[in-house]
Amino acid sequence: MSTAPKRLENKWDDAKAASMSEPERLVYRSNLLGSDKRVTNYGGGNTSSKIWQKDPLTGEDVEVLWVKGSGGDNASIKLDGFATLSMDKLRALKGLYRGVEFEDEMVGYLPHATFNLNPRASSIDTPLHAYVNRPYVDHMHPDAIIAIAASKNSKELTQQIFGDKIGWLPWKKPGFELGLWLEKFCLENPDAEGVVLESHGLFTWGNTPKECYETTIRIINQAIEWFEKETEGKTIFGGAATQSLPAEERRAIAARLMPKIRGFISEDSHKLGHFDDSNAVLEFVNSNNLRPLAALGTSCPDHFLRTKIRPLVIDFDPANPDVDAVIEGLADQIAAYRVDYQAYYDRCKHDNSPAVRDPNAVVYLIPGVGMITFAKDKATARISGEFYVNAINVMRGASTVSEYQGLSEQEAFDIEYWLLEEAKLARMPKPKSLAGKIALVTGGAGGIGKATAARLLREGACVVLADIDQGALDNATEELTGVFGKDFVRPVNINVTREEQIISGFAHAVVEFGGLDILVSNAGLASSAPIEETSLDLWNKNMDILSTGYFLVSREAFKIFRAQKIGGNVVFVASKNGLAASPNAAAYCTAKAAEIHLARCLALEGAEAQIRVNVVNPDAVLRGSKIWAGEWLEQRASTYKTDKDGLEEMYRQRSMLKRSVFPEDIAEAIYFFASEASAKSTGNIINVDAGNAQSFPR
Repeated sequence: MSTAPKRLENKWDDAKAASMSEPERLVYRSNLLGSDKRVTNYGGGNTSSKIWQKDPLTGEDVEVLWVKGSGGDNASIKLDGFATLSMDKLRALKGLYRGVEFEDEMVGYLPHATFNLNPRASSIDTPLHAYVNRPYVDHMHPDAIIAIAASKNSKELTQQIFGDKIGWLPWKKPGFELGLWLEKFCLENPDAEGVVLESHGLFTWGNTPKECYETTIRIINQAIEWFEKETEGKTIFGGAATQSLPAEERRAIAARLMPKIRGFISEDSHKLGHFDDSNAVLEFVNSNNLRPLAALGTSCPDHFLRTKIRPLVIDFDPANPDVDAVIEGLADQIAAYRVDYQAYYDRCKHDNSPAVRDPNAVVYLIPGVGMITFAKDKATARISGEFYVNAINVMRGASTVSEYQGLSEQEAFDIEYWLLEEAKLARMPKPKSLAGKIALVTGGAGGIGKATAARLLREGACVVLADIDQGALDNATEELTGVFGKDFVRPVNINVTREEQIISGFAHAVVEFGGLDILVSNAGLASSAPIEETSLDLWNKNMDILSTGYFLVSREAFKIFRAQKIGGNVVFVASKNGLAASPNAAAYCTAKAAEIHLARCLALEGAEAQIRVNVVNPDAVLRGSKIWAGEWLEQRASTYKTDKDGLEEMYRQRSMLKRSVFPEDIAEAIYFFASEASAKSTGNIINVDAGNAQSFPR
């Protein structure tokens, strides 16, 4: 259950705000509002301040609009996230306006109003803030307010809850015209503190930053309190039609369904997944009104842009949980959704509409289980899920006190295929080479494993770090998430000799990211002993980890690859010793040779399914490698009649190129095999050993 307080907390700190400049107080206000998802969703809403500043050319005091720039997020925005525009020039734009049919052209004029050469692009909501005749303005998307705005009688509810303090305006797509509507409302209602926009959100304002912030919090709390009283004792979503399965079973079902769904929808580009079985989601997916409400789609434009016209409700009966039957029917359900989406596009398109985009659903609802979302990257998949939870909260409130209504189909289309939105998408940077790919790296907390994870992460992959050493795993996860972000890295404790841990660990990885594309089998150990001193336990330990372990993780990866049917990629980290015999290391060398031959066998088996299997053979990677931290270092030093300090130099001089080999060198070769640069390579070996004639593949 959520432990969040029912009322929003007033977090304004007078002492802290007093030491700030006006622009800094705008950042402070924005961060406070964005810190609570009940106030606004990720990237949703915007804030502004009209600040008097000196013109850098004339030295005169001029009024400048500071407003959240395009693509920013209130919770994390800083000063450079705000656009700055001259209010005199923004007011002059009204003289150029040719009417609602031409309002999109006004966006092209906004850069001409830029103050002080600020490069931050202005958002489409700039006129909405500019023409409100108050110095401080908040525009938020609180669930409690949108529940009012999305109700069939939203105007009457707004009046009933807020009286004359908060006005109401009918639905209008964000843009110049809506800015003029807001200006007119403010002039005609000078005592109003804000306005509810139908199917959209809340505007509030004030004469000081604190007054504006506190008005926003107070109005949202007033709506929350009203809904609590009005919904108390009432049936929610028409009551429960089914019950939730136990949490462990929910995740197990998600682990089976997510790779199948991902495979069906990743033909053009690989998708990343997110699973949510929170209480709010389960209440909705278990309800009698799930299908009729889901079919209506979302209301707020921000919700809609993230979640598409409507979700796909998976045919599943928790009382008779036949997952095989669900999987059997998935292809038809997903195909039917695509046909429906194409029909929606054909009904609503204009002569100048952009071409139809990805016709697959973003949101997948499963009774008794939860919600799965898929998008181009993990962050977008997670955020899309958060937006649909916002939509669920809106539907919950609106359908309980009134009748919920989504955006009309044509209005929804005009938002989704807005030419301005298309231009914004066209400006997005080119995806990195492994964007949309999911990798699992065994031995991920060691030197080679961590370097490999970092290399794949730099190219946009999501990475599951698998390791048996929990302390090292925690440290590696913290280090990599600090650099690449929490959405890209997940840890899982796996002993590769334990079949049950591998099965559960891979299932965990699938639920976290939606599937698997790359397996880097790197977990290892090293041992050195003359054959007479090699115990059976030592022999078996080498075989268990380096041979059986590689077999077990490969088998599990192949199962996922075949479920997805979009190919796959396995990279074994073997050793020069798998090709070249080495004294006093029979167990290690034999196990590594088994790895190499296993890779060849798997390359044969996987080729018809576009599953590639290749091998990287390191040698003498001393720095950062855990296998050199114990007895192996002393044993090899003894074998070659040197000491610890001299061993690295001995290996360097032994190589043909006379160079040391580092974890990052191995990671580079692994990346090559994991990427499309080696798309036509399978069953191959790359030696990264600075040159050793004995280990030339032949």
